[in-house]
Amino acid sequence: MSRDPLVVGRIVGDVVDPFVRSASLRVLYNNREMTVGSELKPSQVASKPRIEIGGRNTSNLYTLVMVDPDAPSPSNPTKREHLHWLVTDIPESTDASYGNEIMGYESPRPTSGIHRFVFVLFQQSDSQAIDTPGWRPNFITRDFAALYNLGPPVAALYFNCQRENGCGGRRYIR
Repeated sequence: MSRDPLVVGRIVGDVVDPFVRSASLRVLYNNREMTVGSELKPSQVASKPRIEIGGRNTSNLYTLVMVDPDAPSPSNPTKREHLHWLVTDIPESTDASYGNEIMGYESPRPTSGIHRFVFVLFQQSDSQAIDTPGWRPNFITRDFAALYNLGPPVAALYFNCQRENGCGGRRYIR
């Protein structure tokens, strides 16, 4: 059985197909690095994070997609995937602030249950014009990647989030 947190958390399957990680992606909220599958409250993720892409070749460019596959609720995700952020043309060895923000950061505010918020990183073949999506709900990361010939992801991370005073939702038995 796979111990890959992206498989265990059903990110592979719900958002992306299986892929081979080939890039370094770090997500920092308030200067604290987020770990895969960590639990964060809405107050901790209200401001956009610092996204760092490792490497030394600033001519390599990346696209970052942030989605909520559990919108509006994990038991009834009729708006899967809700697009929270889209940044293109991020140079390797820099952070997302050097990229082209196509869709501004929308802070997570889940109202029901525990939501997964997923960061998916794609390597671009070159700089390209990407249109602003006309909507945030029902964004489909796979279709977006296919439309712009981005290929499979090169990295992905996710965190869990529920309303500030929330409890319950998905339960994991150890």
